This record gives sequence, C-alpha cells and structure tokens, in this order.
Amino acid sequence: MQQKLTKSSTDKALYGVCGGIAEFFGISSFAVRLIFFFTGSFWLYIILIWALKEKLVL
Repeated sequence: MQQKLTKSSTDKALYGVCGGIAEFFGISSFAVRLIFFFTGSFWLYIILIWALKEKLVL
C-alpha cells in the first residue's frame, strides 16, 4: 500500500501539517518544525494547511 502525505491525526500542534510530513518521512516532527522556522516557509505552510487532507482513521 502506498503511503500518502496527509495531516497528522495525532500530532496536531498547528493543523497537523508538520506532524504529517514527519510521519511520511519517518522523522521527528520537531525537526520538521525547525526546518519550517529557519527557512521562513510561512506561505508554504499556509498552502499545505489548505492542500493536505485529513488522515482517515478507520
């Protein structure tokens, strides 16, 4: 089964975007947050809030 990039349903500090990216790549969500902070990717983060879908929990 192919894994898709979605928002995290458990690590939702700010909409679950960083948590979802971290789960997808298998890294720490703290590291992803630091990358967004130090690169100044505010607009990319806003776009990802809108573009990523919620993870379906079955």
